[in-house]
Amino acid sequence: MENIGIEEEKGSDWGKSLPVPSVQELVRNDPQSVPEKYIQHHPDRPLVPDMASSSFDIPIIDFALLAKGDEHETRKLDLACKHWGFFQIINHGVAEEVLLKMKAAIAAFFGLPLEEKNKYAQAGNDFQGYGQQYVVSEEQKLDWCDMMFLITLPHEIRSLKYWPDTIPGFKDAVESYSKEARKVANEICTNISLLMGMDKDGLKGFYGKTKQAMRMNYYPPCSRPDLVLGINPHSDPDIITLLLQDDEVPGLQIRHKDKWILVKPIRNAIVANVGDVLEILSNGVYKSVEHRAITNERESRISVATIKIPYDELEIGPMECTVDDDRPRMYRNIKYLDYVRYTLGRKMEGKAHIDNILKIEGS
Repeated sequence: MENIGIEEEKGSDWGKSLPVPSVQELVRNDPQSVPEKYIQHHPDRPLVPDMASSSFDIPIIDFALLAKGDEHETRKLDLACKHWGFFQIINHGVAEEVLLKMKAAIAAFFGLPLEEKNKYAQAGNDFQGYGQQYVVSEEQKLDWCDMMFLITLPHEIRSLKYWPDTIPGFKDAVESYSKEARKVANEICTNISLLMGMDKDGLKGFYGKTKQAMRMNYYPPCSRPDLVLGINPHSDPDIITLLLQDDEVPGLQIRHKDKWILVKPIRNAIVANVGDVLEILSNGVYKSVEHRAITNERESRISVATIKIPYDELEIGPMECTVDDDRPRMYRNIKYLDYVRYTLGRKMEGKAHIDNILKIEGS
């Protein structure tokens, strides 16, 4: 068996989330039921326009041109990271077969009986496995979503006890997609390094080796999608996120100019977004942006968010090249482990995590 490394037993060490019932099972047992703990407070509920007409085309980056150094695509990347925090990537070079097998693996896992899925449930302080995240209180409003979280790279820190071994092709699908996603994320970071005035390995030289994880999401249909959220508003505590979403069922929304914008799926595209770590390293030049997921009455939806994260001991803060007299330091330094523990130890609250502990007053 592949070496799973010494970190399997100690887990992620990021804290723990309270156990919650499976939403998928809730819907299966009573499709009309929407328990109170899932009903959002009035200001947080998705309005009908949010779910239908409020869609907008976020920036689209031709990855093949970007990788060749095309100035127009590079400029689009710069503007997307500054003003949107999100963009869709086309012509990324990841084979359609790899994308389809990854989606099929997610669907197959969530198609297992509950007792089988529970064999891979989160344990102790480990955020890996089947369950939920950011649940810290019995009183908080819950997401209309089930999820599976896996550390995928590097190989030596995987916990294979959470990898379903009863689904033919699951491991191969995750392996293939994770390698391709790493290439895409690395190329984006190479271009961002150049845009920040460094050489192409500038960011890599700062954070060194990174880890990769996947959050696989299953959003069941909901009889009252106007009352619930698939995932509450948040920004991502990582360097960059790559989202492979359902081509047919939209659900991702981002906050842009104080409005919720529905991201229209593009067949075989990958949605990328700036994480909190990149915002901090760039001294606020590039923005991690609030986003959330909504549901619908008729169809389930799946997605997988692949995140690029530093090692726990890295101290993050604005890089020297981003600080000068015109743009003073906007964030305090913090060890990444301390930041991720802070964020995962609280419910999702938009941008509150980065603003509350890292933003320097008056910046």
